[in-house]
Amino acid sequence: MFLFLCVLIFSSTYVTAQSKQAAIASAHPLATQVGINILRQGGNAFDAAAAITASLAVVEPYSSGLGGGAFWLIHRSSDNKQVMIDGREKAPMRSTHDMYLDKAGDVVEGLSLNGPKAAGIPGVPAGIEHLVKNYGRLSLKQVLMPAIKQAQRGFIVSERYQKLLNYRKDVVRQYPSAAKIFLNKHKIPAIGELIVQKDLAKTLIEFANYGRKGFYQGPIAKQMVSSVINNGGIWQLDDLKEYQVIEREPIVLNYNGIKVISAAPPSSGGIVMGQALNILEQFNLEEFDSITRKHLVIEAMRRAYRDRAAYLGDPDFIDIPVKRLLDKNYAEGLALTINLKRATPSTELSNIATIQQKGTDTTHFSVVDAEGNRVSATLSINLPFGSGFVAEGTGVLLNNEMDDFSVKPLTANAYGLVGDHANSIAPNKRPLSSMTPTFLETDDRVAVLGTPGGSRIISMVLLGVLNFAEGKTPKSWVSLSRYHHQYLPDQVEFEQGGLSDVEQAALRDKGHILKEKNRRYGNMQAIMIWKSKDLIFAASDPRGKGSAKVFYYP
Repeated sequence: MFLFLCVLIFSSTYVTAQSKQAAIASAHPLATQVGINILRQGGNAFDAAAAITASLAVVEPYSSGLGGGAFWLIHRSSDNKQVMIDGREKAPMRSTHDMYLDKAGDVVEGLSLNGPKAAGIPGVPAGIEHLVKNYGRLSLKQVLMPAIKQAQRGFIVSERYQKLLNYRKDVVRQYPSAAKIFLNKHKIPAIGELIVQKDLAKTLIEFANYGRKGFYQGPIAKQMVSSVINNGGIWQLDDLKEYQVIEREPIVLNYNGIKVISAAPPSSGGIVMGQALNILEQFNLEEFDSITRKHLVIEAMRRAYRDRAAYLGDPDFIDIPVKRLLDKNYAEGLALTINLKRATPSTELSNIATIQQKGTDTTHFSVVDAEGNRVSATLSINLPFGSGFVAEGTGVLLNNEMDDFSVKPLTANAYGLVGDHANSIAPNKRPLSSMTPTFLETDDRVAVLGTPGGSRIISMVLLGVLNFAEGKTPKSWVSLSRYHHQYLPDQVEFEQGGLSDVEQAALRDKGHILKEKNRRYGNMQAIMIWKSKDLIFAASDPRGKGSAKVFYYP
């Protein structure tokens, strides 16, 4: 619900730090190579990030796109500026609080997930331009050219493409504009076939020539709005024209001497992960056996996700008690409610209805350049292939992020997440997200990490932070076995093989309800600089098909 010739290049390990050394980890080898080439052309990490974003919009249509949204967490080394660029989608102006309910007040199945009515106003193009104009060195044309060529020449169908398209093929088939691009005569293309996106290339060219006006105004905008309205959507030209990215102060906290910088609302990631870390800081985890440590992490997740449901939403529409939620004393109080021997039933915290979770896809990449600039970016169109709808003539695949709102208070979305009025639908409002691009800083080490994974993003990054705290490197973070609790449904979800038989039995003895997924999940992309050892590490999640490179450039 995301995304590579030099004299010396090492994939997914490390090299000795020297001048002009950089690292990129992304979910697709083609996007990683685009970032490397941009740095070699004289660009910085922000130019590379913009180019990687555009590339992933082409080669990972199941995870991100010009029709989606993103958060780019950036650090500028010249003045140590750290900011989150919020390119999250917005609800169209014609949105209403009950737009996905029937006359009886019940949720209409699929309405917030499939087709153009499920789409928020996209922020990725505005974010790309913002990165280039305000932080980059190259022109927008230079940054977008690799993606334009990829759209014109096509990319090769992979097993991952097939798998994710299979999940959404029935929706994609409903819309000829999407089916003719992503399917082959209404069937899933064979591995090795080319997916050519000529209309998307034309849109990217218009964007390159005219900047945001080339996407949010003019012929492309008119085509998108006309296509959306003709297929039951509610977009207007003013929705696009008035869209703006927002620079937000990141969430910053300290966990046992580690400075954690992460995503701010409308992402829930920084607050929920920060709250869980604050709870865990009340315990000396090293003193406990592995089962008790997992039990404590699960209970911290449970309580942090509970507050997510109650308090978080778009900060431009509601007052979020950020200071209280991240207050160490508040965390101490929550920690006191944890029983070391028994799981706390979520019903003892509150009782909220829920539904079964569904699939998810997003993408993430991390960049560090030779000057120390860095970017952690998570991009999404929500479910694989978003809404399944392509705006006719533009090649733009639209998101279905409207489902990330609380379509009906206290009723779960496609990820099983619940929310109250704080995240209800309103015109121009941004839906709450779980995307958690993150930096970690100590006197000796700097980390850049993040992952796709819907509601599980926060717990995956949390586990990565805890592994960093143990002194481990990115290869370990991205390979960790993963488990998750999100308050409701009241169960510990874990990836296939994520908990051993012994761990499962011990956690059940403590009263936890366990549910094993039939697959491994997540696709973390991570980088770490180890200053005193003059080393830089990069790793791409073995669950995906990404590429991590540490390299020199002239």
